[in-house]
Amino acid sequence: MKLHSNILGKGQPLLILHGFLGMSDNWKTLGNEFAEAGYQVHLIDQRNHGRSPHSEIFNYTELAKDLKEYIDHHSLKNVILIGHSMGGKTAMTAAALFPHLIQKLVVVDIAPKYYAPHHQDILEGLKVVDDATLTSRGEADEVLFQYVPEKAVRMFLLKNLFWKEKDRLGLRLNLDVLTKEIEELGKALPEDYSYSKPTLFIKGERSNYITSEDKGLLEKHFPKSKLSVIPRAGHWVHAENKKKFYEEVMKFI
Repeated sequence: MKLHSNILGKGQPLLILHGFLGMSDNWKTLGNEFAEAGYQVHLIDQRNHGRSPHSEIFNYTELAKDLKEYIDHHSLKNVILIGHSMGGKTAMTAAALFPHLIQKLVVVDIAPKYYAPHHQDILEGLKVVDDATLTSRGEADEVLFQYVPEKAVRMFLLKNLFWKEKDRLGLRLNLDVLTKEIEELGKALPEDYSYSKPTLFIKGERSNYITSEDKGLLEKHFPKSKLSVIPRAGHWVHAENKKKFYEEVMKFI
């Protein structure tokens, strides 16, 4: 599995994993800021997302193995790993399985617990978009509006559009597999997985993905972890309060 990435800058490697239905481009602005601060930033597309290959197999063990393969292929050392949402689950799994590769871990608005599937409307809407004969982003937005009324979420999702034929738009996502394996997305980190190096959990103040009841679970799996709450932000913390997010990450790394 040769993952696609965009590499920015020079210095200690800082790898960033996007969330479900996202792609590496979602992190380009922050990626440039981290690169300017002296890091070699790797913005990575996970399997079945962005420009990375598609596969029928989709679970966190395989996603973590993809990341190890990427690190080995690029001969990276002392990696700082940042993961948002699904990317955070991948990052936690990779850190537990391959701790020698990861120097520090940043997990953005996700806990190592089980989450029930809750993307059904979005996946249904994206399927309609992908199957339709669409010739403009405006048309795609009109179709998706029937399923996803929030404009900001639609704009995020429609970044996946590309010209799959000369006059027809499609989505880069492997929707069939992502829909079929939706239960895998919410799975908890295995009970015996842990990572004993410095870890920062970042929570959006308006998000309920991490709650006060999760504190013990975070400490169980990540004994050297701390939690930072970003004000005026929901689940997309890095986009909703980019300045504060950047400051907190830089302070930690």
